[in-house]
Amino acid sequence: MPRIYLSPSTQEYNAYYDGQGSEEYYMNLIADAMEPYLTASGIAFTRNTPDMTAASSIRASNEGTYDAHIALHSNAAPESLSGQLRGADVYYDPNSMRSEQLAQIAAANLKSIYPVPTDVTTRPTDSLGEVTRTRAPAILYEFAYHDNPADAEWIRSNIDAIARGVVLSLTEYFRIPFVEPQPIQTATVEVSSGNLNIRSAPSLTAPVVGKAPDGAQLTVLGQYDGWYAVRYGDYEGFVSGDYIVLNY
Repeated sequence: MPRIYLSPSTQEYNAYYDGQGSEEYYMNLIADAMEPYLTASGIAFTRNTPDMTAASSIRASNEGTYDAHIALHSNAAPESLSGQLRGADVYYDPNSMRSEQLAQIAAANLKSIYPVPTDVTTRPTDSLGEVTRTRAPAILYEFAYHDNPADAEWIRSNIDAIARGVVLSLTEYFRIPFVEPQPIQTATVEVSSGNLNIRSAPSLTAPVVGKAPDGAQLTVLGQYDGWYAVRYGDYEGFVSGDYIVLNY
């Protein structure tokens, strides 16, 4: 199961154009909205907290083992151009093929929801620490300009769509199915002998990450092509729908 470090902005001082909320506030709303999509699609995550900084987020990311580091931000123009710029950028490390690959996928999905697709770009950086100083391949989103009313209102009105697009990009990068979240329910394991394998992906050839005995109660997080994304104790993964009964 892929693991990511999720790092929404900690810049509470970057107010939106009308003073209603900050970059930190809205990026954390996007991170909140990502969580059900990540869980349903079988992507484990660790998340920073608002009292952290970019530097401490980098340290926390590097102390763990992650397959990607995802930083969420909104942008602001220089003072002389305040409110005049629009567009979205995805920054990547030019010395990392995986970072660039992830940025290209991320930008493609962002273009599908941003109102001016031609204004979505990927940009190499050698100065953004959350891109260049993390052990895991990293990208940094600048979703839009929060000092521009049209851009800021686009973010506010599309929290879920933005979150969905970020997770969709991750599933494409990791080459795993994107699973739509559903209301969480429970299911009972029904096997005639042995244990039910919990796998890292919805495939009989995927590695087994855990086992559940007959009668075990699973938390069901999502459904994909006859498979269910589930949680059982400390394990999260996928099980075949042939061996569980949903509890209604």
